[in-house]
Amino acid sequence: MPPNAGPLPPEPGAASAAPTANPAPPDATRQPLAARIQAYRPLLGLALAVFAADQATKLWIAARVPFNPLHAHGGGNDILLVRGFAYLIHVGNTGAAWSIFSGRSVLLALLAAATLAAIYFWRRALGLRERIAQVCFGLLCGGIVGNLVDRLLHGHVIDFIDLHFGSYIYPTFNVADCGICVGVILYLLQSLRQPK
Repeated sequence: MPPNAGPLPPEPGAASAAPTANPAPPDATRQPLAARIQAYRPLLGLALAVFAADQATKLWIAARVPFNPLHAHGGGNDILLVRGFAYLIHVGNTGAAWSIFSGRSVLLALLAAATLAAIYFWRRALGLRERIAQVCFGLLCGGIVGNLVDRLLHGHVIDFIDLHFGSYIYPTFNVADCGICVGVILYLLQSLRQPK
């Protein structure tokens, strides 16, 4: 080759030596939808069980016990379970627990929907891959959906479990309320037990 000659042109058909930009590899950690749903099976199963029990008991109450908006006892409409302590009664609650925000059923329905959306979007931060967290949020979500359906269908939540402690009457509640309360308490206890 002469001393001042430039580089030889590439041979026809030879691959170019210049580096080419490789496309980004697909996310290998992304699981199929079915596998991701399967990972939350305990949460979804428990939520469905709470929701089904809540709606079934409310349907039974609505069919058997006349609506009692004044929460009056002794008229023959309530069902006695334990005299002086436990009754079944059919009332409607347009508020939240202990009837706070009474008359704000639409606002509470929107708040319930927003809570469910927040649980979904922050599921990793809430540790929902762990079994105990799935139990807690399964109870919570089943209860939230049960009461949300009531607000959408009836404009109020059907409450029917009526407990008396002497002269004090505990606020009437339902199966969904039980799921919500137990789920929240379990989650708080679990959070306190975790190492700092």
